[in-house]
Amino acid sequence: MNNLALNRQGRKTASTDGPYRVVIIEDSAVIRGMEARWLSEDPNFEVVARYANGKIAVDRIHEVDAEIAILDIEMPEMDGLTALPLLLKKVPDLKIIMASTLTVRNADISMQALSLGAVDYVPKPETVRGVSESSGFRQELLDKLKVLGEAARKSGRPGRGRFVAQPRKSAGHVVNGNQSLQKASAHKPTILAIGSSTGGPQALMKLFTGLRGKINCPIVITQHMPPMFTSIMAEHLHKVSGLPAKEAQDREVIRSGTIYIAPGDYHMTINKSGTQTVINLNQDAPENFCRPAVDPMFRSLAKSYGSRALCVVLTGMGSDGQKGGEHIVKAGGTIIAQDEASSVVWGMPGAVATAGLCSAILPLDKIGQAVERSFEGVDR
Repeated sequence: MNNLALNRQGRKTASTDGPYRVVIIEDSAVIRGMEARWLSEDPNFEVVARYANGKIAVDRIHEVDAEIAILDIEMPEMDGLTALPLLLKKVPDLKIIMASTLTVRNADISMQALSLGAVDYVPKPETVRGVSESSGFRQELLDKLKVLGEAARKSGRPGRGRFVAQPRKSAGHVVNGNQSLQKASAHKPTILAIGSSTGGPQALMKLFTGLRGKINCPIVITQHMPPMFTSIMAEHLHKVSGLPAKEAQDREVIRSGTIYIAPGDYHMTINKSGTQTVINLNQDAPENFCRPAVDPMFRSLAKSYGSRALCVVLTGMGSDGQKGGEHIVKAGGTIIAQDEASSVVWGMPGAVATAGLCSAILPLDKIGQAVERSFEGVDR
């Protein structure tokens, strides 16, 4: 079947299922208009509604067949954080992406929103002029909406008969649990490293809630996040894990039982320095369009920990972690990937899985048990 089709307005779309249906919930009429124009210029999208605050959106969301919502945080009558669970109660499969200016308060609210069911966030420039002139904000928003639209359709929600779920495929790769697996390292790990992106904050919270009190090793995390968000995430991880959690600092000596998170806009590597292991931060060029990126962290761990590195790749768009994962496997380390069914986006974990780099591909609720067994030396 031809991959191009015409929607009801006669526009070509990238899918026979038609354009992704988006609702914009934003109190600024100017920004609502700009976002609607950007989406209308891209044949992948159709704006089905625009609402000026959360209350109107909650009252009317049942009138439209939206797949994705762009949700502002600060709005009159009902803000985004209040509206979020109410929207999901009415439309459980709605993919909600938060859009907020980059302040400490909004970063904290965005993290709360992710824990309540939002799937991603986009930092918004502070002024209307900044929004209109920021090609970076526009591109990031459109890129994430496309990925979330695809994820919404793969979840199988029929949307008034417009489409049905298609089998999940990756061209040139075997999926559905038939990926080739590596043998796990014969050595007990001495460090846990995690890479994640879209859907990662929620996955990390669930993972560390289950691991609470069960492991005592250095833990290093690269989550694709902007500055300010990473320090907020550290606070949330501390609460659920019971472990000290912090943004990593350059030349910091790592200690067991502590969680270190790559700061926004900095790659994090872990290197041997004499008898100690230290964290190094740098602002080298982005990798996989990301900084921080998972690949530099994995490459450094292959050198400094070899077969004693245990790496986990959680939900996220793109393929970050695959190239670094090749170094981990070559050094004898172990990689576990989140499976497709439990991922918001099976990009990063799918890349390492279909490349045959994993010793296990597991649902999120099983990964903690596998990590715990690895540190206990079970099933080796």
